Amino acid sequence: MNNVINVIAVFAISFASSLFFSAQAAENNYKQGYISDELFIYMHAGPGTNYRILGTIIAGSDIKITGSEDNGYSEIIDDKDRATWVETKYVTTQAGLRFVVADLNKKLAASTDFSSQLDGEVNELKSTVNTLTQDKKKLTAELAQLTETLAKTRTKIKGQDLDIQKKWFFNGAMVLGVGLILGLILPRVFARRRGSMDNWS
Repeated sequence: MNNVINVIAVFAISFASSLFFSAQAAENNYKQGYISDELFIYMHAGPGTNYRILGTIIAGSDIKITGSEDNGYSEIIDDKDRATWVETKYVTTQAGLRFVVADLNKKLAASTDFSSQLDGEVNELKSTVNTLTQDKKKLTAELAQLTETLAKTRTKIKGQDLDIQKKWFFNGAMVLGVGLILGLILPRVFARRRGSMDNWS
């Protein structure tokens, strides 16, 4: 009977200690820590092997270090928010290999996403460049056609100007010729008429 009472008392003390440590942990700002890369280690209800084992914690686990140390043990808050004690030699502030690999994988995934995003933007820019290149070819062809049309129009206008000049020259020559003819013939005609009229007198 006494043994049962002793076991219950130890369990109650351990449980109360865990509750106390949990309450104390909630009030403090703890340092980020990790369990070093061992296979697993035991967690105790207090700073020593004479305290009840609360379970095991896997190597590389993310923990919080309360700063309390005693008898070669350090108080931690495990990944299930339980206040417990582990051997100080297994506690470190450096991330374990598991966390390093996970962080690298996360960065690699982010880099891959960024690379995919860049690839998408590059493809979009290539599409834009192709569109602009096609537009440039189209505009170049239209410019060549307009230049050819302008050259033909200028040639046509030049030919029309030459025809107009020829017509004006021909008309002027005709007017000059008629003027000369009239200037030479009319005086003689009038002179003959006057002579005839003088003879009738």
